[in-house]
This record gives sequence, C-alpha cells and structure tokens, in this order.
Amino acid sequence: MQELKKIDLYDIALEIGKSINHLPLTYQTFGPQLGTAPVVVVNHALTGNSNVAGENGWWRNLIGPDKTIDTGYFTIVAFNIPGNGYDGNVDNLISNYTDFTIRDVAQIFWQGLSYLNIGKVHSVIGGSLGGAIAWEMAVLKPEKIDHIIPIATDWKATDWMIGNLLIQDQILTNSDDPISDARLHAMLLYRTPQSVNNRFLRNRQDNQSLYDIENWLVHHGNALKDRFTLSAYKLMNHLLKTNDITRNRTGLIETLKTVRGNIHIVAVDTDYFFTADECRDSFEVLRHIYNNVGYHEIHSIHGHDAFLIEQDQLNKILQSIFTIKKQYNEST
Repeated sequence: MQELKKIDLYDIALEIGKSINHLPLTYQTFGPQLGTAPVVVVNHALTGNSNVAGENGWWRNLIGPDKTIDTGYFTIVAFNIPGNGYDGNVDNLISNYTDFTIRDVAQIFWQGLSYLNIGKVHSVIGGSLGGAIAWEMAVLKPEKIDHIIPIATDWKATDWMIGNLLIQDQILTNSDDPISDARLHAMLLYRTPQSVNNRFLRNRQDNQSLYDIENWLVHHGNALKDRFTLSAYKLMNHLLKTNDITRNRTGLIETLKTVRGNIHIVAVDTDYFFTADECRDSFEVLRHIYNNVGYHEIHSIHGHDAFLIEQDQLNKILQSIFTIKKQYNEST
C-alpha cells in the first residue's frame, strides 16, 4: 500500500458558521511524483478510503499501470474524508458529525490540493458519495477541473434518499449492534431484487437454519463492523443527506453556468439509491444550455453497487476521457 500522508489544516470555516481550529487531512498518491504529471483526484464512497490502486485498492481494475486511468501518465491523489477513520487514530474521529456538509468536504479537499501546490486538475472522479463531492468541487472552483466525472450519484439528495438515510440514522442511533444492522439495510438498498434472487436462489446449506442470503448479509455486517467505526458511519450517512449544490445558491443552471470543465454523468440503470431517472433529468436540463455535458449509463442487474461490480463497462465509458493522456501530458 502507498504511504498514508497527512496535511494539517487550520481555521476551517464550516458552512453552518462554525470553525475548526485544526483538522488532519490524510491522503495517498499513486503514479508519477506530484508536479510532474496531470492530476486525477479520486473521491471515495461511503465506506471507502484513499487506497484506490494497487493490490488491495478498491478501484484497482480502473486505476494502475496500463489501466484506464494509467498511473504511468497520471498522478492520482485520493483524500480520506476527515473522520472516516482510515488512519486508525481515534483522536481524529468526528463526534459532531451534523456540523459537516458535503460542501465542507469539497472545500477541505481543495485546501488540501492547494497545500500540495496543485491548481488545475485533469479530472475529479468519484462514485456515490465521492461523486457528490465531485459536483461540489466543480462548483467551488469552476475553472480548475477539466473533467468532472460523477458516477452513480447526482447533484442532490432526493426525498427517497433522505428517507432511507433517516432509516440508517435511526438504526445507527438505536440498535444494539448498529454498524452491522445498518449495513443489512444498506446492502439491500445498494442491490436489486433481481441481483439478490439470481445469486442466492432461496438456497441454504445443509443443517443450516439461515438462508444463504441471510448469511451473506450477516457477513457484510460483521465485516464492516471490523473495519469501520460508528462515528464514521454516522458522519458519512449524514453527509449524503446534505447533498445539494443549489443550497443557498440560485438554482441548478445558475450554479453550474461558470463551470468550464466537461461534465460526464455516469448512471446505473437499476440504481435504487441515486436513480437513473434523476441522473437523466439532470442531464436533460443541462444539455440544452451547455455543450460540455455528457451522459453514460451502466446496464446491470446489480443496482447501485454496479459502479464497483461492472468494471468492464465503466472502463469502456471512461476510456475516451483518459485516452488523451499522452497529448495532455506533453502539453503540460
């Protein structure tokens, strides 16, 4: 695994008006040394982290030597959302999680990039929560990103999502086994009935009281509990609720009109979390105003998690964005 590095940020002004005296921001880099190649910023999802490439990288099929996002040409910067616990330091966990918004995280990431002397970046890419942060980063620095790539996400949280996030919060607050129990609900929301039914076929092992689907859910609940903290889960869940690039701004078109980068919306046709209908609606609104917006769709029975499962489709969608790497590299 690439070394986990840290930036100490000070006097962070939050959207609600509070300030943070000191905030550690951890990150990892992959590929050429900073300052020698175009930069791709990768934002992680709710239970993810900065380890995006390499043997145990969660997007290793997408990012690496000779992969679609080629670490032979691009420098990858991946920040950890403060409070996600990936550094293992309990002192860096965040208890006052309701003070933070996705906009705060996007601003913190830009401060981290500034500290690293990174101005303009080739692209910002992320799935789910990470993609929502990418939307906010684009609005905060509308001339600093050449390609904005939000995957399995949208610029807003819908009522459907907010309702499900309330269920998650209630489980996390009231359950005797909060992480595991919340994960049971989340895993079903991230998949589809077809995906689950086709996989498990109502089977259970001999002499076992639980069906295979029940064992699978329990396994995922326990696995997350072993590597994730309750405060981190509460924070990430809350951040999704704050997803809205138009909040305290002047509407979608006005909010995005200064964005100069190309926006590549990637949806999943069976997504129950960030639905494809919402992503298509966003595209339809924007495409009549701007010529820098494109729409792509992953076709899968697996629902929201298809952005992690359908790697071949995602690679094909993204290849056109990253095949300009040699020309871009030579011109910088």
